[in-house]
Amino acid sequence: MIHSTNFTAVLDTNVIIPLTTRDILFWFAHYDLFTPKWSKHIFDEWIHLMEGRQIDQDEIRKRVNTANMAFPDALVRNYETLIETIDLPDTNDRHVLAAAIKTNADLIVTNNLKDFPEDYLDSFGLYAKSADDFLIDTIDLNQEIALLAFRKMVLNRKSPDMDEYEVLDLLRKSQLEKTANYLHAQL
Repeated sequence: MIHSTNFTAVLDTNVIIPLTTRDILFWFAHYDLFTPKWSKHIFDEWIHLMEGRQIDQDEIRKRVNTANMAFPDALVRNYETLIETIDLPDTNDRHVLAAAIKTNADLIVTNNLKDFPEDYLDSFGLYAKSADDFLIDTIDLNQEIALLAFRKMVLNRKSPDMDEYEVLDLLRKSQLEKTANYLHAQL
């Protein structure tokens, strides 16, 4: 399986919330290593969690608008009727699978793998991967472009400016240890 803009991944809320994880996923998508998808439900959860962290409403709007403007085709529509037909261990995750089915995604990127049973997802032609596993697969299949995307991400970091190795440490602290180690080996 080759990752490209033809490869579609629904990003669960738990991989969008952490800034460092969101940043690298969005940079990889910006460099056409995959096509990201999300739903209104996913962004509503993200907004709710940002509000719980006392993030300013203007900043919340800025983050959501930036994501939607960067990837104007990412928002999945008309998936809601599928939600009630889905049977997952955590009923609060049904909307993620519904969005993946509706958009004919290749996989769901989530760090809650236990909530997406492999056999059940397989019946829809889908599977789930952690952000770390998804990123290392993407790097493995597209090393030059992935490294370019990573370097561009590093150059665009502000407050504070960081070098590549400092950003790799951030990735490790964000539970992306395999990704950081793989990128480190490419530098």
